[in-house]
Amino acid sequence: MGITNADLARLRCPIAPCDAQVDFAGSVGAKTGFLESGVLTCRSGAHHAFGVRGGIPFLVSEADVSGMDAILRPIYDMIAPVHDAGVKYMLAALQFPDPRARRQNYIAKLEFGGLARGPGEEKPRILEVGIGAGANVHLIDAALPVSQDAEIWGVDLSSGMLDEARRRLEGRPDRVVRLALADAHALPFADSTFDRVFSVGCANGYRNPKQALAEMARVAKPGTPIVVVDEELDPKRDHLPLHRVLFRALTAYDANPHAPLEAVPDGATACEVTPVSRFYYCLCFRMPAPPRERPPLPAAGGTPPRALPGGSAPAGPGPHA
Repeated sequence: MGITNADLARLRCPIAPCDAQVDFAGSVGAKTGFLESGVLTCRSGAHHAFGVRGGIPFLVSEADVSGMDAILRPIYDMIAPVHDAGVKYMLAALQFPDPRARRQNYIAKLEFGGLARGPGEEKPRILEVGIGAGANVHLIDAALPVSQDAEIWGVDLSSGMLDEARRRLEGRPDRVVRLALADAHALPFADSTFDRVFSVGCANGYRNPKQALAEMARVAKPGTPIVVVDEELDPKRDHLPLHRVLFRALTAYDANPHAPLEAVPDGATACEVTPVSRFYYCLCFRMPAPPRERPPLPAAGGTPPRALPGGSAPAGPGPHA
């Protein structure tokens, strides 16, 4: 687990509207090359500064963390050591009987098999927003094409959860996982950085789901699957009264737990919602590449339109009859 100086090229200042690259000053592991402790400073005139502690950059504008994010954050810090065990055993029991309640149901939506790269090609980058204690990392490993290396990045707003992830993932013999403390509403990455982006168990608690989904779309490369999973009582199934009571207890922080289709960015394609268990939805969408700009048509009698690359000219009005 760790971030190197070379990885800083991916990072950006999260304080709007800065978006400047960052530089590091501090200690670096002599054997690993990973950042250990110090300060990240953005290259803008404002010189925003962010700490690095235990190898994790704290790239958050604390003044902007509010609403449900601010309420849930200390709760996750407190339950971090037992969170994954609770999800694995208690949540499965609450949804019983539900043989479909498996993490692989949403992992398949990310189409990791399509990330194969040839020799000399840049290895793919994967981002999990709300990585928690890192429970999905081994599923990414299993789903990637055989022998395909990849950059796995994980961000979370809870330092307690990131501490658990660091302990779990430290010393991995294969793919290094890069961790950062970050706010989903202001992801500290450049546009179009990642080949896959996903988030599990976070969206219903965002103070502004539309902004958070827009940020995921911004940092994803055009056409990549963006997958969001969180609580919704499956509307196509019958539920016992006990299931309904347990679901409301589980989602007491949210007055209307549902797949936030209304928050999907304008222009999204291949948008779909599927249930992945009794209590969870999976929302998938992609953002298309921006359209190629065409030069304006000339005024009557002006010069012909400039040819586009490839020798074709932009379409104009057809001849008059």
